[in-house]
Amino acid sequence: MPVGPVNSRFRACQEASPPIKKKRSRQRGGPKRVTSRTTTASVYKRRRPTKFRQVVVVVAVVERESNPPHAERAKPHPPPLPHPPHARLVAAARGELERAAAMAAAKEAVVPVEGRRNVLVTSALPYVNNVPHLGNIIGCVLSADAFARYCRLRGHNVLYVCGTDEYGTATETKAMEEGCSPREICDKYHAIHKEVYEWFDISFDIFGRTSSPQQTEVCQDIFLKLLDNNWLSENTMQQLYCNSCQRFLADRLVEGYCPTEGCNYDSARGDQCEKCGKLLNSTELVCGSTPCVRDTDHLFLELPLLREKLEKYIDETSVTGSWSQNAIHATNAWLKEGLKPRCITRDLKWGVPVPHEKYKDKVFYVWFDAPIGYISITACYTPEWEKWWKNPENVELYQFMGKDNVPFHTVMFPSTLLGTGENWTLMKTISVTEYLNYESGKFSKTKGIGVFGNDAKSTNIPPEASDTLFTWTDLQAKCNNELLNNLGNFINRVLSFIAKPEGTGYGSVVPDSPDVDSHALTQSLAETVGKLIDQYIDAMDKVKIKQGLKIAMAISSEGNAYLQESQFWKLYKQDPASCATVMKTSVGIVYLLACLLEPFMPTFSKDVLQQLNLSPEEHLSFCDEKGEVEKAKRPWDLIPSGHRIGKPAPLFKGLENEAVKGLREKFAGSQAERKLRTQVAAQLEATSI
Repeated sequence: MPVGPVNSRFRACQEASPPIKKKRSRQRGGPKRVTSRTTTASVYKRRRPTKFRQVVVVVAVVERESNPPHAERAKPHPPPLPHPPHARLVAAARGELERAAAMAAAKEAVVPVEGRRNVLVTSALPYVNNVPHLGNIIGCVLSADAFARYCRLRGHNVLYVCGTDEYGTATETKAMEEGCSPREICDKYHAIHKEVYEWFDISFDIFGRTSSPQQTEVCQDIFLKLLDNNWLSENTMQQLYCNSCQRFLADRLVEGYCPTEGCNYDSARGDQCEKCGKLLNSTELVCGSTPCVRDTDHLFLELPLLREKLEKYIDETSVTGSWSQNAIHATNAWLKEGLKPRCITRDLKWGVPVPHEKYKDKVFYVWFDAPIGYISITACYTPEWEKWWKNPENVELYQFMGKDNVPFHTVMFPSTLLGTGENWTLMKTISVTEYLNYESGKFSKTKGIGVFGNDAKSTNIPPEASDTLFTWTDLQAKCNNELLNNLGNFINRVLSFIAKPEGTGYGSVVPDSPDVDSHALTQSLAETVGKLIDQYIDAMDKVKIKQGLKIAMAISSEGNAYLQESQFWKLYKQDPASCATVMKTSVGIVYLLACLLEPFMPTFSKDVLQQLNLSPEEHLSFCDEKGEVEKAKRPWDLIPSGHRIGKPAPLFKGLENEAVKGLREKFAGSQAERKLRTQVAAQLEATSI
């Protein structure tokens, strides 16, 4: 469970630190330190170098909060640097740890089991600086949740890990914006994220945080191993510096034109362009007059030296793990461009401290420590975390993310783990989602554009009804055509007919089907459904989530066609035996759909099982004890004769044109604009205008 986030004094720091390869370069960019003053930076647009615009860069002082010291490493180190802990935060952390321990004791932790397929699933950790929007939820979370649920349905041993990414510039910037501390921002938005994901019924085994003592311990330990193995070097960089504040400025506070050829996005941040995904340095976006450019020393991971190990891993795993084409393309682009040493430190206060005497006032760069959060969150969940993360022979790691995160998971994170020389569980399969567009533009947390997690609750629309290209018209079509008219119609027709009183139906009791083997229409359906089940399993095993959903919905379409062709309403009087066969087979298809669609629509599946009068915990499976699916290919055997169903009820309701128009107007513009409209409307109402 999540534990109270605090920072610690350095766990292991040598007064005479290990030697670091020193090289000086003119490489630009990097992290910035911040103060509570305001400065004005002249930012120019690269393609119009003669035109300037004034950008107010607001920066805030952030006091580093200290953590309790962690255990010493096996090899001796001098005592940690003095850095007294903040009593209030330590007490809060202890309280969180106690609550986490109590909850873990109440529910036995999932650990790998010898002889079973052990699947470790992660979703990219969302920044804690805002409310997650549908782009985040669909791209990183819903797809991973669907896969984790599918694996559980198949009887695999699954651990699904996620949490909020809480360190770095984004958090400091948000704290400055809201006038509070980074700790308060993390606490506030972690709770919001958790609430949103609970509403979407996401089946995390743990939803943790990266600002935990475990994160500091694991991150520093990995760093020290990289240092011992000579995979780190020192480099002098140029960064933006504010003379009046006497601080380096954060990358994300600088905005301008992306210098990448063919992109020229006019709102690129100083660390990464949101449009093309290119990693940037803030000095590429500003003129260098105000603020000024200064040298600062940082630590770098020597990716060029790790290239051989990395390429061997990528060449093997991209094939065996069936990496998606967009992941392969993004990774190869990095390799083709040539690996460069990557900075792993930042001039910030809010982050994991660097356990090195020279760099004691710096923290780790968020993209060095954030992926390590998967490991530390697992360590918060169970002390036996190494059984998941240092067990590649018995654990398969599946990671889900948006396309802008690919290089960090296919290049930087595996390079970091490979450099330690330990037997880490490296990613087997990566699932990458393209950007989710909102109507005519891109979802953006920064600009508040789109439908956000807390907005979704107010629509009263099932969270499962979203697609990767979000338009209100498309949502309406899917709700009305696929959910209501196809799936909901089939299930309601079957259960409502069985629930009719005897003489017009079966009095809510599933009939027998003695002549099923000789019923040609039913045997034809079974053959078709059997092939679709095989296709569904193949798609889901290969993490082709959208394809798996389409195949499951195709089974519903086959069920509707089966009902129509059988004309069961006539058979009830004309051929009772055939009618009973059709109804028993159809109710089996209803149960099968509840199973196959549970990864995508868990609430729907619970409602269907309730109407079938079945317990989800005891009955939701289309496999036998050995994981075989042959029983699912005989749908008339899925629900026994004589079983009494529950009360049928409509599962979906239509989305009318007027409702769609209202939703489009309600969520037009940015969150700030929507908030302003609400405030103005309230003022007008209060003044009776």
